Amino acid sequence: MDRAVEAVRLIGSPHAAGLVNAVLRRFVAERATLLGKIDLTCAARTAHPAWLAEELSRAWPDAAENILAAGNEPPPMVLRVDLTRTSATHYLRELTRAGIAGALIEWAPAAVRLEHPEAVGALPGFSQGRVSVQDAGAQLAAPLLDARPGMRVLDACAAPGGKTGHILELAPGLDELVAVEIDAARAERLRETLTRLARPATVTVADVRHPQMFWDGRPFDRILLDVPCSATGVIRRHPDIKLLRRPADIATFARVQLEMLRAAFALLSDGGRLLYSTCSVLPAENEEVLQSFLEDEPQARAAPFAPALGWPAEARKRVVGVQLLPGDRAGADGFYYACLEKTALGT
Repeated sequence: MDRAVEAVRLIGSPHAAGLVNAVLRRFVAERATLLGKIDLTCAARTAHPAWLAEELSRAWPDAAENILAAGNEPPPMVLRVDLTRTSATHYLRELTRAGIAGALIEWAPAAVRLEHPEAVGALPGFSQGRVSVQDAGAQLAAPLLDARPGMRVLDACAAPGGKTGHILELAPGLDELVAVEIDAARAERLRETLTRLARPATVTVADVRHPQMFWDGRPFDRILLDVPCSATGVIRRHPDIKLLRRPADIATFARVQLEMLRAAFALLSDGGRLLYSTCSVLPAENEEVLQSFLEDEPQARAAPFAPALGWPAEARKRVVGVQLLPGDRAGADGFYYACLEKTALGT
């Protein structure tokens, strides 16, 4: 307590004021030199942890600077229009009439990017479920899953429900969509999203690694496995990641991701497809997890994506899967997608 009182006393003292002035004078005099030293290291220049800057430089030597720069930019607000109720072009006209500027995204047919962020209450049709907030990269998940009428679908780690709702929009007439979420509060948010969209699904609070918590024994024709990850592809939306994430976290995420992949794949029907998704840009959570799984699972094979999907030109094909990077001209967050197919034993 005595030290705290002394510190408070010194803050307002002439001595403290003189010290502050001296520091400021030195900074002004040596500004160029001091800032030059900061610019020598990528991590300091971009205000990212050194370990992450190094990982990105190894994984994406030609794009690391752009990825790090994107982490400091304001995130775009992108909308997903329910194309069963209107078109993106018609909705853009509605926005214009409401005094909201936006633009279509060529490679994402349901997407409208706003010029400036808006409160959802100001968006025409939001409360009626005609439009949702969802990054263009995330809007790839539902068409990549390629669910069709009559299929039974599992959406694992489904909250807050953007991808769930999009699946239901694109595939009316599903036999059932089971949406699993481990966190009860997030599952409630998922239910609220589905209510707003007026789209039915079976919502269950469970851990996909423990199917006995929710599975009735009937296999799924399609599974979306949107696994928890480092979120290094969405730092511009969650800048606290730069402070909270640690190097050891990546191996932990990868272990959990592999556990979830093994558990979910076991629920897939022969001939069925699983879409693996992350918002990470680190190979250890993406293609390395898939390669490890494929080495150990005789019924799994990497499968091509739906042929009608229009990938942005900047999408990067990997040995397994495709990666979007923040900072690319596509303007999307960082997402990784890979498609697996389950073959019959002996084939």
